[in-house]
Amino acid sequence: MEVMKPKGYKDILGGEENTEKAIKLVKDMFQANLSSQLSLLRVTAPMVVMSGTGINDELNSVERPVTFPIKDLNDRKAEVVHSLAKWKRLKLGEMGMEPGRGIYTDMNALRPDEEMDNLHSIYVDQWDWERVILKEDRNIDFLKKIVRRIYEAIKETENRIYVEFPQIKPTLPDEIHFVFAEELRAMYPDLSIKEGENRIAKEYGAVFIMGIGHPLKDGTLYDGRAADYDDWSTVTESGFPGMNGDIVLWNPVLERAFEVSSMGIRVDEIALRKQLEIRGQKEKEKLYFHDLLLNGKLPYTIGGGIGQSRMCMMLLRKAHIGEVQCSIWPDAMRKECAEAGIRLM
Repeated sequence: MEVMKPKGYKDILGGEENTEKAIKLVKDMFQANLSSQLSLLRVTAPMVVMSGTGINDELNSVERPVTFPIKDLNDRKAEVVHSLAKWKRLKLGEMGMEPGRGIYTDMNALRPDEEMDNLHSIYVDQWDWERVILKEDRNIDFLKKIVRRIYEAIKETENRIYVEFPQIKPTLPDEIHFVFAEELRAMYPDLSIKEGENRIAKEYGAVFIMGIGHPLKDGTLYDGRAADYDDWSTVTESGFPGMNGDIVLWNPVLERAFEVSSMGIRVDEIALRKQLEIRGQKEKEKLYFHDLLLNGKLPYTIGGGIGQSRMCMMLLRKAHIGEVQCSIWPDAMRKECAEAGIRLM
């Protein structure tokens, strides 16, 4: 539970009241900008899903969901969502949404296995979004187009924050830089993966790192991804595998790379079979979600999650995610933060 304590840190908003007003502004502005940029309809989403259906996001496939029995369902097990990566695709299929349109929702999740620090909490709040695409849209150029639109929504929100709170100066560059994880690894072979990410984020200010989840040539894994939502295995026209990635910004308060979104073009039938085989999870083909997808009953989509507290933390120049959300923190962390001028909610 390492706490980063920026030297001389001070709450630039000057207190809880301004912070709460600014949080609301960020959330209202960004979701309006995102909806406009991607043609998304807001929908209501579940907090729990049934166990054994394959609907819940398994993240890196090792995290344990919060699970409980339901009395009126003969004690069948349900679990609190990790995210809505697969539920959204089911929803789009039910709605019959046309290509070029999609949905977004306020997603609230619990991840009890999360290692708590400045950026990570067991409580996760994000804008989960998903958009129907055509099969021919499953390519890197289309992925980059969507990333640029999301980045524009972030930039518009940052500029609005500056209007309302002029002490918060905009820092984001005009353009976001694109790089494959394999390329990034080759750029900094003597650095760890995270050190390389810090280096490129500092250089460009905003970067989209593509192809996350597929083993790199040196045998390492840039970061984990479950097998059944993002397509991280299809070899693209660039010669590198993967049509997914992370939006990473340079955080001027923590002076480090700062991920605000994980997203990607979703698996088709071929990629799902391949990725389940790579992960040694072929048995999942029989689950409800996977069976529908493999039998062509779900639309092709692109989607992702954008951290709400992460976005507030970044744009409001906060040093700890606990300054913009209410969660549970160890007493030792609360004490250490208080001594460093970091007030946890």
